[in-house]
Amino acid sequence: MAQAYMAETGNGGSEREPSGSGLGRRLAELCRDRGIWRRGLVTAALAVALALVMIFHAQLPNDVGNLGSLTETFLPWLGLFVPVLVACAAFRRSATALVACLLPAVVWVNLFGGLVFGKSGSGGDLVIATHNVDAANPDPRATADSVARSGADVLALTELKGSAVPSYEKALAGTYKYHAVEGTVGVWSKYPLAASAPVDIRMGWTRAMRTTVASPHGPIAVYVAHLPSVRVKLNAGFTANQRDNSAGALGAALAAEPLGKVVLLGDLNGTMNDRSLREVTSQMRSTQGAAGEGFGFSWPAAFPMARIDQIMVRGMKPEASWTLPRTASDHLPVAARVTVGK
Repeated sequence: MAQAYMAETGNGGSEREPSGSGLGRRLAELCRDRGIWRRGLVTAALAVALALVMIFHAQLPNDVGNLGSLTETFLPWLGLFVPVLVACAAFRRSATALVACLLPAVVWVNLFGGLVFGKSGSGGDLVIATHNVDAANPDPRATADSVARSGADVLALTELKGSAVPSYEKALAGTYKYHAVEGTVGVWSKYPLAASAPVDIRMGWTRAMRTTVASPHGPIAVYVAHLPSVRVKLNAGFTANQRDNSAGALGAALAAEPLGKVVLLGDLNGTMNDRSLREVTSQMRSTQGAAGEGFGFSWPAAFPMARIDQIMVRGMKPEASWTLPRTASDHLPVAARVTVGK
């Protein structure tokens, strides 16, 4: 009798729950929780608002502090709010908020998912690069040596300090036989240059130029520009009016360009998403957007948050686009490979 009792007790008392029953029980509890759809309404509203900002960023007003341009400059970073909202939804055990978080996630992937994966190809017959070298650069020689190693056939430098120009000329002379400098911008090329001249971008001094590169595949109009800087101020917002005026002048010069093959290089102090640069960006194709490796952020060099250094082309096919190693500047150099010949 004792043995029978012990056996019966052992079979019943030590029997384990079926695998997964704990998770199933918790799911069942959540399903019975009627508040799961009522909680987290604030989080859900924030998720919907975030999605609407990303969808309708072009409709955000620029009248007050250039809010629209500021948002568009850092638009990809809005995706960081999605995991924060998901965590809040999970903490609140809110199904409503979790479902709402899907909306900004889908919108972000639709806008920027293509940039996460590299689109570069192996083709191309011309390598071009640009770098804002920083007027306060403590080592122009090392900076020049670094960008020369990029293999660029055509190199544009902006924010050239007058006293440092001889250092750049000397350091790049072995790689580039031809060069032209206008004001604070310059072009170095392995191919002959012609008709180099300043471009008036309504600044009062020269921060843009145009030259013709005699490439093996025909003449290319190369523009180099350094648009005015922008500032974020508590009392004025995103101050970019001078930058916007200069962008309009640069856009007009590009529209009047007679050559079919055109390259624009330089620091535009704005991203391709910024509607204030539309007069420029609507005419040109970004090499980073078409064939880039990742987002290609170029500024600030210590922790790049935006791509304000641009390479754009017209009449040519972008094949690859990438950032170059950091120099002593506060910007990263950027480079691209394009197909000029047909």
